[in-house]
Amino acid sequence: VQLQASGGGLVQTGGSLRLSCAASGRSFASSGMGWFRQAPGKEREFVSAISFSGENTYYSDSVKGRFTISRDNAKNTMYLQMNSLKPEDTAVYYCAASTIGPYGSTWYTSYDYWGQGTQVTVSA
Repeated sequence: VQLQASGGGLVQTGGSLRLSCAASGRSFASSGMGWFRQAPGKEREFVSAISFSGENTYYSDSVKGRFTISRDNAKNTMYLQMNSLKPEDTAVYYCAASTIGPYGSTWYTSYDYWGQGTQVTVSA
């Protein structure tokens, strides 16, 4: 079972990126999923989460209105559209899936599968 995060890169302030999280080895169609990020010297923090159906979404205050989470269960893939990026968004972004919680969670301990992370760097 694997979660593969991709789509990171270097972008200027105000730019956009779209992250993808492709799952393989099993279906996560009944799982809540989420995105977390970790900047150098800081703890991992919640970014966004989505319920198994995609009907419910959650965002941290720092990204609300700029980021949009979505999923395509037919493709076993989750996305994070990031617009109006700021230097403080610079971090390694991790995707995660929870086999015990279908509705998504802001707590990283709720997730039991993690991707390897993709670097997002926003230049000033």
